Amino acid sequence: MTKLLIISTGGTFNKVYNPKNGYLEIDTKSTALEEIAKKWLCEFKILNIIGKDSLEINNQDRLELLGTISQSEYEHILIVHGTDTMDITAEYLAEGELDKYIVLTGAMVPYSIDPIEATANLASAYGYIHAVEKHGIYIAMNGAIDTYKKVKKDRKKGLFRL
Repeated sequence: MTKLLIISTGGTFNKVYNPKNGYLEIDTKSTALEEIAKKWLCEFKILNIIGKDSLEINNQDRLELLGTISQSEYEHILIVHGTDTMDITAEYLAEGELDKYIVLTGAMVPYSIDPIEATANLASAYGYIHAVEKHGIYIAMNGAIDTYKKVKKDRKKGLFRL
């Protein structure tokens, strides 16, 4: 059975409404991930790092992510990441020449507001990481699943495409 590490960096996927200040904030406990992943038939661990919207993620954060992955005993890693800079992080990780199966995913709408897209994206990433045959960096978003070089965000339409 595959051992899976899920790294949550924050992003829209994990945002929840704070009624005290009226803002959507990052749930650094990744409650949504726990809720979805507990139904999976594999051994998994959730690791929360960075805890930012992807527009706030910088190269120091990416270096932390790369170091975490490099030092991890896990070969299969899902990364929940914000969609605005997911491609930049994917390229950064690719330059690290990691011998692992890594799939980035996220959501355009927070799980706490509408769980369907976030759940579908995470489930797609989960299925793909079990099927992919070559180490590398992949993106699974909106039904588009392939290498990070092929899956791109269409900002006009608000979704990802091959």
